[in-house]
Amino acid sequence: MPSFASNARDVLRLANMQYFVVMIDYGRRGREAIVDPEITRREVISRIVSGEYKNVSFIHEVADSSVEDVTADILAEAAVPEIGATGADLQAGHFDHARDLRKHEPADGPMFSQAITS
Repeated sequence: MPSFASNARDVLRLANMQYFVVMIDYGRRGREAIVDPEITRREVISRIVSGEYKNVSFIHEVADSSVEDVTADILAEAAVPEIGATGADLQAGHFDHARDLRKHEPADGPMFSQAITS
């Protein structure tokens, strides 16, 4: 049977817990929250620099009972420049828009090639 002292140490250890929540945005495929109590701030930065974490929506630091948004700080430490939309992203957006237009056209409306050029 555990003693009171060991239970108190366990409670104290849990009370001082710190971890990071990294939210990754996969676009149309959704988002993923990566929560690993073993990962440190330095490890989060190294994963961003290596490219393992891409399209980071936000990074929250959870310490004790408080949550702090540290996205700007960690991205600045990782020195990741903001990259605008690529040609593939713009093309995908164009195709999505054309598909949306087709959804709302009447059955006897313009053909696909006309919807893209307008």
